[in-house]
Amino acid sequence: MYNPQLETFIMVADAGSFNKAAEQIFITPTAVIKQINLLEANLGVKLFDRTHRGLKLTKAGISLYKDAKYIIQYCKDSVIRAQNSMQEDTQILRIGTSPLTPAQVLVELWPKIQNYCSDIKFQIVPFENTEENAREILKNLGDHIDVVAGIFDDTMLNLRNCDGFELKKVPLCVAVSIHHPLAAKRKLDISDLYGQSLLLMHRGWSRYVDDLRDDIWQHHSQITIKDFDFYDVNIFNRCENGNEILMAVDAWTVVHPLLKIIPVEWEHSIPYGLLHSPHPSPTVKKFLDAIQKVIQQEK
Repeated sequence: MYNPQLETFIMVADAGSFNKAAEQIFITPTAVIKQINLLEANLGVKLFDRTHRGLKLTKAGISLYKDAKYIIQYCKDSVIRAQNSMQEDTQILRIGTSPLTPAQVLVELWPKIQNYCSDIKFQIVPFENTEENAREILKNLGDHIDVVAGIFDDTMLNLRNCDGFELKKVPLCVAVSIHHPLAAKRKLDISDLYGQSLLLMHRGWSRYVDDLRDDIWQHHSQITIKDFDFYDVNIFNRCENGNEILMAVDAWTVVHPLLKIIPVEWEHSIPYGLLHSPHPSPTVKKFLDAIQKVIQQEK
């Protein structure tokens, strides 16, 4: 389905060394170098700068690295889709999962909804939190991933060209390093954030986050707001390494082992639920209808 040299390329890029990559894939460094040389020759671009300090991706290498993981995962998913197409009597719900979009909420819901859709089978499709993946996966929900669990609002849905099914509203919390002085507290008052730097997604990403931003600007100017552009592992590392505070939700507890998510005494929340295509398949519709029945019963 794809050139296997792409996997070797990713291994080398991650390891930063031909020797280290060779150890991980159990071949000789010479074989690894040969594969990379062949890949560069076939593509007509230089992927690595070789220096005495090690390997560094060129601009072309950085571009290919971003796309290669998506290409490989897409190819693997295409095989799964082909296999699933042979199972005519089985309805498959493909659930995208990542550290920021864990599927745990669906696992918890399953015992309650299986009476309404016991013929639907779950298939977990892991993906990496990158800006490219967020754009492509959410825009193409229904192609190789049917639903993704996460926070959203109308602004984000319009931006990503998808639809959302709200399960509940979850409080906006903050994440801090386990070494931060505030980590000793189980719950924070907003005054605890005075003198701190709070990392917020840029204005226009979510009206709920913008409401929090405006509240802080108008009533709590002692808090310094710092914008960022995308939720991925880098922003969680920045929070931990830089001793800054990051807006988060409780579902992200396991994203970073050295961060603690703490609720705050403020009236700010955001919808949490299932992202899906604006034109869901019959299987997705059946699944969403089952969830709606469970929610109505619990009211």
